[in-house]
Amino acid sequence: YQELSLAPHLTVTENIVLGLEPHRWGWLDRREIRARADAALRHFDHPEIHPDRPVGELPPAAQQLVEIARALASGCRVLVLDEPTSSLAARDVARLFDLLRQLKARGLALVYISHFLEEVKQIADRITVLRDGRTVGGGPAADLTPAQIVTLMVGREVRDLYPRSPRRPGDPVLELRDLAGRERPREATLTLHRGEVLGIAGLVGAGRTELLRCVFGLDPVRRGTVKVGAYVGPAAPAARWRQDVGFLSEDRKNEGLALALSVADNITLSRLEGFGPGPVVWPARQAAAAQTWIDRLGIRCLGAGQRVNDLSGGNQQKVALARLLQHDVDVWLLDEPTRGIDVGAKATIYRLIDELASGAGGRTPKAILMVSSYLPELLGVCDRIAVMCRGRLGPARPVSELDEHRLMLEATGQAAE
Repeated sequence: YQELSLAPHLTVTENIVLGLEPHRWGWLDRREIRARADAALRHFDHPEIHPDRPVGELPPAAQQLVEIARALASGCRVLVLDEPTSSLAARDVARLFDLLRQLKARGLALVYISHFLEEVKQIADRITVLRDGRTVGGGPAADLTPAQIVTLMVGREVRDLYPRSPRRPGDPVLELRDLAGRERPREATLTLHRGEVLGIAGLVGAGRTELLRCVFGLDPVRRGTVKVGAYVGPAAPAARWRQDVGFLSEDRKNEGLALALSVADNITLSRLEGFGPGPVVWPARQAAAAQTWIDRLGIRCLGAGQRVNDLSGGNQQKVALARLLQHDVDVWLLDEPTRGIDVGAKATIYRLIDELASGAGGRTPKAILMVSSYLPELLGVCDRIAVMCRGRLGPARPVSELDEHRLMLEATGQAAE
């Protein structure tokens, strides 16, 4: 599934065999359970996945691999994969594709659902495109270009997926000096200016997410300083410091949204002042404020009162971004902002990032620190990119000096070899 469906309090082994537990003489066959789990996991050499570790302690990318391993352990004849690589690093994607080719050679039928067009072209024999629940086209993968697929998905021609308006970086608004967390990051120094987008590249587990969480104050800082504007943060940043910083989590289901609440509640949740007298909140004012962002971002919903849980992944992500817009923060921390969403929603988010950084419409430009595993996205959206490898953050350089190959070499620690 695109959204993880694991039992967080059970171990990796227990999740893999859940519902398919082998028995012997009426008792669970522990030896066979472990053998099946080991067989499913041998395809994924991930340092954080241990058979006896609770799944809830794993980062989202590692949980995604456990989800895939569970599907393989079921012994199925038809395997449906919904956005299986949305949290995976390039080397894990390559391993997964090698495995899928082996399964296909054994006669397994694969249904691969993804918004990463390069992956679809690489792995699929035939492509079917859906839009708004209807089949709108398709054919042999070799006969369809990425541009044709995007046009079918969006319903119109997308000429410029990565818009770039003139940007004029201003004064520094976020400065990190020798920042270190409990385990990751080990060392991070950077300066983010108003009016620029700074990307963080690296492999899954390198410490990119932990860096953003330390900056926002969600994870403890063991060493170093965080400076936002005139405030220099100690080990634990104060609440008044965080009011100028917004954080978009990579795990929108568990950390980014209140799924049981309405679209209006989620958009206005971080700042309820002004929606009624004193502590009273008037729903009509909430709905009116939310409707502004629904219209601006093109959030497809039945209205501001619809539950967020009923929206698609792309529209849920737009709701999470709308909350930051409503709060009007100066520094945006975006962790995998386009993970698991369609091309149309990606285009909307890319346009929003460009408008924020450039100060479109006479607004004050914002500063954006963005983590992404999709290198073309970083190269297309960012002004500068820094690479994190094994917990250490390298220098930020202009995108004109970088390409995908160079970024991947640095992310794997091979640039100097």
